[in-house]
Amino acid sequence: QVQLVESGGGLVQAGGSLRLSCAASGRTFSSNAMGWFRQAPGKEREFVGSISWSGASTYYADSVKGRFSISRDNAKNTVYLQMNSLKLEDTAVYYCVASNRRFGNGDRGSYAYWGQGTQVTVSS
Repeated sequence: QVQLVESGGGLVQAGGSLRLSCAASGRTFSSNAMGWFRQAPGKEREFVGSISWSGASTYYADSVKGRFSISRDNAKNTVYLQMNSLKLEDTAVYYCVASNRRFGNGDRGSYAYWGQGTQVTVSS
């Protein structure tokens, strides 16, 4: 059974940092793009960023570009989301995703596997 398990969420003050981790099990994703989406209360789930199978290519939503970065460790079957300069509007449940393709994009339909999500709350 394939599982993506997020960790690292929590409460942080505006301007602070958090690092989310996503550990995959049940299969290896070293040949697959992975990424992150988020959903704030009352809003649609939105793309945050993705990373290619090798880690050489990343792609971010404009809202997080320059503040968030995605990395991966294929030996550990794990992807990370480093979030810096957090803003109140970054408050959301963050979901780890994995694709069946080598390169990711912002389309939800491109990702076959989803984690359960981890809450990130940014306070003033």
